[in-house]
Amino acid sequence: MAWNQPGGGDRDPWGGGNRNDGPPDLDEVVKNLQKKLGGLFGKSRGNGGGESSGGGGGFPSGIGGKGVAALLVVAAAVWAASGFYIVQPAERGVVLRFGAFGDVTQPGPNWHIPYPIEEVIKVNVDNVENFQVEAHMLTRDENIVDLELKVQYRISAPETYLFRDFAPEKTIRDATETTLREVVGQNPLDSIIVSENRSQIADAVEQGLRTLVERYQTGLEIVGVNIQRAGAPPAVKEAFDDVNKAREDKERFENKAEAYANEIVPRARGASARRLEDAKAYRAQVIAEAEGESARFLSLLGEYKRAPEVTRQRLYLETVEQVYSDTSKVVMDTNSSNNLTYIPLDQLMKQRTRTAPQQEQFDDLGTTAADPGDSQATERVDSRGSRDRRAR
Repeated sequence: MAWNQPGGGDRDPWGGGNRNDGPPDLDEVVKNLQKKLGGLFGKSRGNGGGESSGGGGGFPSGIGGKGVAALLVVAAAVWAASGFYIVQPAERGVVLRFGAFGDVTQPGPNWHIPYPIEEVIKVNVDNVENFQVEAHMLTRDENIVDLELKVQYRISAPETYLFRDFAPEKTIRDATETTLREVVGQNPLDSIIVSENRSQIADAVEQGLRTLVERYQTGLEIVGVNIQRAGAPPAVKEAFDDVNKAREDKERFENKAEAYANEIVPRARGASARRLEDAKAYRAQVIAEAEGESARFLSLLGEYKRAPEVTRQRLYLETVEQVYSDTSKVVMDTNSSNNLTYIPLDQLMKQRTRTAPQQEQFDDLGTTAADPGDSQATERVDSRGSRDRRAR
């Protein structure tokens, strides 16, 4: 029931009838506030302690000059203090003066003329943003390739980024797709799909993209370009995978053959060098021996001319000594009157050395004295003794 409807009593929407515990009247609150403000700023008082108020405004009209000056000073200080701002190390402050570009402030505390004269826009120049481009493109050999490219960029010139281009992010995306189509159109499909060539394709795209971004004055800087994926369309993907596997096998076999060649060729070169050195050493040896023989012959020739008989006899004796030194025959003069007994001790020692292992083998087998081998050995000894007697 509304408070002013009949039967509702004297109740109002804020109180409970005629109770005295309701909120104070709004007019009284305003009057009390006016009194306090008037006493604060030196409000003039009339006769009998009455207050002189302004003409219907309700605000004090007797504010002194010092109070107004204090208000102005405080307002000016607050307005000037609002011009201080801090630029973070990763940011740059772009100052706008009456809405137009004014200056770029560096990191640290700075001050500008507060609003509405100047305004500051803080731009992060160290944050690296990225986006991806996926497209089906036509190669130089009229094949279609699926490419996924990732581009990283950051803001390099804040004033250019804010005022030169209306949508720099869209501009850099369009420039990336344009450059990518140009580079892909200049290369065949095989060179694009091969992983070893992707870095070259990415470098070419990055170089062309840098040129376009600088020409369009977007205020952005290209940090890096990476090719995430490059492959054939799904319809022919299996065939291209087989081609890639065959290419990898080829490279593996080539590397294996190269490693084998690197192992064999140095070894062959070493053997060749060793043989050449041996041949050179043999040649030097033969030449030295020939020169030595020639010098010895010339010296003998001089001796022979001076004493032919003596030299001839000496050469004969040296030759006979050299010939007989390598033979086991012993030559004895049987016409001598003195009897000489010769015992070939060297031959006996050799014979004993040869027969000792056989004798040990016979002892191990338990052979008897009547063994035919012993009789043969006895016959050999008897025959040797008879030969020695005949020689005596």
